[in-house]
Amino acid sequence: MPRTRSTTTRRHFLGTTAATAVAGSLATPATGTVDNQAGPASPRKRIAIITTLWAYLRHGQHIGDRFLVGYPWEGDWHEPEVEVVSAFVAQQPTEMDRKIRAKEFGFPQGDLSIHRAQEFGFSLHKSIAEALRCGGKTLAVDGVVLIAEHGEYPTNPLGQKLYPRAEFFSEIVDVFRSDGRAVPVFNDKHLSYSFEKARAMYNASRELEFPLLAGSSLPVGWRMPEMEVPHGAKIQEALAISGSQSLDSAGFHALEALQCLVERRRGGESGIRRVQTLTGPDVWRALSRKKWSTDLMARALSRADLVEGITLVDARPQDLAAPGVLESIVPHPQAVLFEYRDGLSATLLMLEGAIGDFTAAVRLDRGDRVLSTKFHLPVEPNVAYSACLAHHIETMIVNGQAGYPVERTLLVSGLLEAAHHSRSQQGRRLKTPQLNVRYQAPRASLYCRS
Repeated sequence: MPRTRSTTTRRHFLGTTAATAVAGSLATPATGTVDNQAGPASPRKRIAIITTLWAYLRHGQHIGDRFLVGYPWEGDWHEPEVEVVSAFVAQQPTEMDRKIRAKEFGFPQGDLSIHRAQEFGFSLHKSIAEALRCGGKTLAVDGVVLIAEHGEYPTNPLGQKLYPRAEFFSEIVDVFRSDGRAVPVFNDKHLSYSFEKARAMYNASRELEFPLLAGSSLPVGWRMPEMEVPHGAKIQEALAISGSQSLDSAGFHALEALQCLVERRRGGESGIRRVQTLTGPDVWRALSRKKWSTDLMARALSRADLVEGITLVDARPQDLAAPGVLESIVPHPQAVLFEYRDGLSATLLMLEGAIGDFTAAVRLDRGDRVLSTKFHLPVEPNVAYSACLAHHIETMIVNGQAGYPVERTLLVSGLLEAAHHSRSQQGRRLKTPQLNVRYQAPRASLYCRS
């Protein structure tokens, strides 16, 4: 895949500054000079981080840093059992991005990868293949963390950001094929904006038999209150709410959070039959026609801590589910309605202006029994929810097994693409025969409880 102008700038930068000491195949850790090709005598697994951007509060930073300095886990500080030995960083923050971040956080924000490499002794490389081989001739790592999120990439007419997840993944797989060995890979967020590309990524992992983990931090983070759908339960309806209108970003997180609940239903996951995305007044018309249960929506709204509307004006509490309230405070509503192949109906409501949280509610088959929760996201800059995700990434790389099915992210990747297509076609209800993704959720629940 051709590199962007930002990538070229970074290559020039790496080649013309003192940081070239960490840009080749030799690293200089704090403990001395180590040839990364030969590898240090260490029991820890060696990992490469492949990312689009390593800058303050970008995913490359707040996930990657977990493997450098450790993270809180189960009431203690966890020292990683993996060691970052190499990295490929595609872009630097643009000048505009640096100014925006400086205004937002009060100090200039630039690329952090060079400083991290100098401090922690890993090597930066000019290509993904070099990073995986640590500057040598064969694969020299035990795991790969792929974070293709943030950076300057185009947006297509559907509103999808064309992050090069599939392209970067393909370069990783090319090394596996060429060198005759494959290692576990984690892919941040959806597999790809294209379900066809996502399916190819999934197929490659199965063909070469390497563990693949992907997705959002929400399914493995904290829930307030703690809530779990009983494994094998019958589910009548499910609904999630996001306090954002960004279908491509927040929409993915909300859909995967909902999916980690409904995949536990009786019979396992069967795939999705139809998808429809409504916007603007069509959302309120669908609400009046009870296209989703108003009491389920009310239960999900009640779990939000960040309530907006009049609450932000004079702090008074308010019933967001009361007639007319949402219509008065949400200027650009969206709703994704989808039907699973086994008949389960689910809804994602995107209500920017009403709440600032991710919440969900699920109706079981036991009369009026409804389970609801908020997917808790601790505050910046620590963003401790990435520690929960880092734990599962690390466990996969150390043990060689993914803790939960990547099929969840495969299905949600395709669902999100279909939702974009429906929105671009003025809310047309689309059949989705391609989303015949079947899998069984693990019996053990994997979200953080401590």
